[in-house]
Amino acid sequence: MKKFDYIIVGGGCAGLSLAYELEINNKLNSKTLAIIEPRAEYKRDKTWSFWKVINHNFDDCIIKNWNNFSINSPSGSQELKTESFPYQSIDSGLYYRKINTLLSKNKNIQFFKNINEIDTNNSFIFNSVPESALDKTKLWQHFQGVEIEVEKDIFDDEIINLMDFNCDQRNSVHFFYTLPFTKNKALIETTWLSRFDDDKLKDYDSQIEKYIEETLGIQKYKINFKERGAIPLFYPSSTKKLNKINIGSAGGMTRLSTGYTFLNIQEHSKYIRENIDNIIGAKNYTIGKKYEFLDNIFLRVLEKYPERMPNIYLKMFKSKTSAVIKFLSNKSNILEDILIILKMPQKWIFVKAIFKK
Repeated sequence: MKKFDYIIVGGGCAGLSLAYELEINNKLNSKTLAIIEPRAEYKRDKTWSFWKVINHNFDDCIIKNWNNFSINSPSGSQELKTESFPYQSIDSGLYYRKINTLLSKNKNIQFFKNINEIDTNNSFIFNSVPESALDKTKLWQHFQGVEIEVEKDIFDDEIINLMDFNCDQRNSVHFFYTLPFTKNKALIETTWLSRFDDDKLKDYDSQIEKYIEETLGIQKYKINFKERGAIPLFYPSSTKKLNKINIGSAGGMTRLSTGYTFLNIQEHSKYIRENIDNIIGAKNYTIGKKYEFLDNIFLRVLEKYPERMPNIYLKMFKSKTSAVIKFLSNKSNILEDILIILKMPQKWIFVKAIFKK
């Protein structure tokens, strides 16, 4: 069986981002790379969205940028504006095509369906696949979205609805999310923050249909695209090995309080590329202990008091907009953290959560 210098297990966002980062920086000119990915073909299957707080390699895969967003809850609504950090959405189809077109030109890079097809001895492995089944009784962010197209121009494509909590909560945390790509085309998504073993929350199709027809008042529309996903809001367990680094969600690159992962993957990929020549001796890369601590408190409150979360999110965004965005994107300083904390309602429930194991 063929041997490789590097192996990437999982050719999704994390695996392909790392391969692309290594390739464009000439780190694979004299090294061989195997990418293990079972899918038969790459096609659009996701939409990755985030505030652009750092530069990245995929501006040409952006569907749209927005500088305005809104939050709706039963206790009020507000519209906010950000010039410094536009909100962006990436089309995974364009992303896959861009990366795979480039990788296909390098004969040192090969794709395989199964890791058993190659010799893994003496290879360094970058793994994006959880080592064991993830606990569905813990908190997850799970969602389904549809891109719809209507005949008339009915969407305001200058503003996104980041969170609309005016919907059935079912003793969990539930909101809808609307990204208008054009005046007649938008992604509508139902999102839950809950245990993942409750199948009663997974009637996504009927949830979306009801929201489109009753809340948005749209009776006639065409569905162009559908996506579904589930993000664990906890760090998967992993075994440390000298010849392996976990990447993506398996490597702790998901921000637990938000589910944001894409930009963290890009920064982790850059860090690996910068240290690739001495990767065994490189320090472990993390989002940051500060955010892990704050997220754990936030998620304890969410799990204990789900009915309070719409108001908590609304109050959070009453802070300075740039400070909130930097906080949610793990780029805030201590003064911005304090500013966010001071805006939190009912601070005693957060204090109690600090001491809860």
